[in-house]
Amino acid sequence: MGYIKSAALEDKGFVILDSYGGEMDPKEWLDIEYVDWKSSGDTRFSPLASAKGEIECNGFWNHKPPRTDKDGVWIDSQTAIAPTLTARAKEPGANVGRCRVIELQPTPYGECLYNLHQDDNNRLNPDGTGWVVRGFFNLTDDKDSYFVLRENRTDPSVEYRIALPAGAQLIVDTQRLWHATTHNGTEPRYCLITSWESGPELDAYIEKYHGTDQHEQVEVPQDVLEAGYAEQARRDAARAAYYAAKGQQAKLAMSEA
Repeated sequence: MGYIKSAALEDKGFVILDSYGGEMDPKEWLDIEYVDWKSSGDTRFSPLASAKGEIECNGFWNHKPPRTDKDGVWIDSQTAIAPTLTARAKEPGANVGRCRVIELQPTPYGECLYNLHQDDNNRLNPDGTGWVVRGFFNLTDDKDSYFVLRENRTDPSVEYRIALPAGAQLIVDTQRLWHATTHNGTEPRYCLITSWESGPELDAYIEKYHGTDQHEQVEVPQDVLEAGYAEQARRDAARAAYYAAKGQQAKLAMSEA
């Protein structure tokens, strides 16, 4: 049967929506409670909706009973502080799973490439239901920062670099695309991330805000690109060597037992 997916994301795996032009009060993302949850890079997260309405960020399948990333429970103590962010997450009318604000410390391009990852959004998601994607709503004005999307983690031939000024909005199939953020700045970047279920509600939302996969590529100097590729390769090799050494140590310990 397959999953219900948005046709707008079929080609490239993402759409960019109209920039949000409404008022945003920084207290909404600065005064909510954060937990030291690591994703890609030096991060903290502040959940607005979680599996059971608690201030934690675990995948819904790690709870009892385990379930897919849908039907998130809003956290009253958080949503009371962040009513605009909550309204933005609820606006499409699509089913919401996890909803949280990410705080990301400065991250250069090479580190961003090393951090590229795919999300596990659809574990336990029943066949025939909506595919879970993620919405990103940039809160801080990070004019020199950009989202990096790739079909293949180590292949730069197809790399989308999307600018992140305040109000930037995009929807990404993050289980398909490798993604991370290059954050060039001195202060943390804040962004609202919401898991949405694909379906007619999300399709209407994409149409309302003129969702498109056409964008102006953020230009990066060639020397920065080359240095980033080299840094990703260096870190990947170091990680592989670390785990290879751990494997050898484990084999040695077993042989001596």
